[in-house]
Amino acid sequence: MAIAEQRISVGSLEWFYREALPLSGQSDQPTVVLLHGLVSQGYSWRGVLPTLAEQGLRAIAPDWIGHGFSTRAEPQDFAYTPEAFVEALGDFIDALELEQIHLVVQGFLGSHGLLYALANPERIARLVIINAPLSPAAKLPWKIRKMALPLAGEVMTQDPLLVDRTLEGGGPYQVDDEDLDIYRRPFLQESVSGRALLATMRKLQLAKTTADIEAGLKTWQQPTLLLWGIADPWLPVALAEDWVKALPNGTLTSLEEVGHYAQEDWAEKVATAIAPFLRQTVAP
Repeated sequence: MAIAEQRISVGSLEWFYREALPLSGQSDQPTVVLLHGLVSQGYSWRGVLPTLAEQGLRAIAPDWIGHGFSTRAEPQDFAYTPEAFVEALGDFIDALELEQIHLVVQGFLGSHGLLYALANPERIARLVIINAPLSPAAKLPWKIRKMALPLAGEVMTQDPLLVDRTLEGGGPYQVDDEDLDIYRRPFLQESVSGRALLATMRKLQLAKTTADIEAGLKTWQQPTLLLWGIADPWLPVALAEDWVKALPNGTLTSLEEVGHYAQEDWAEKVATAIAPFLRQTVAP
């Protein structure tokens, strides 16, 4: 199943996204939007997109603004706050004329996708949360937190090898060199990639964001799958276990031998778990 590389201009921003379509080219299901985490790209979903398409689902995986191959805006041109990311994501979904979506979010940057979902529940058919911060109990690991330090952050975020250290620090596996080449490429192409990451880190507002997520999930009704790589050294599965008891339509699936970047560590396990969940019909 081929993955197409697409671009769409939304105002002054250009979104880069990867897309896999069902063989028929159409689907009677909402489009699946898959959002990546920090120091990653939509490329991380390359092993999941084809399986979703084979199951009759249109699936797209964008690079967040400032990350991957979407517009890498200077901090003076894009705020890099949670509110700015949520607004930009909403504009992207509107530009693609997606009235309702299945949303899949992963990681610390995926929290911005959760904020979008909580603010727009009528737009979300089903939600999948993969190793993402769900309450103020979730803390940034030192490996990521130090990227925002004064002076040190400016240096670290200009080093393409931070990709290797972060992606491989989140789980038990090494990433193939040819894949790391793609993750590193934006940092090798333009120094603004590092400045965008630095601005994202310094404006992450994780404590406030997770408090907002915690409050919003208390009234969340849409079917939700919590999918957790239990080899994640940063976000323990206990965070998900607490929430699955509180969500009226929530289920939890644990993934053995899978870390924080679950779709990178073991795409087959992730795809096998989310495809049938997304294809379920909601009872009237």
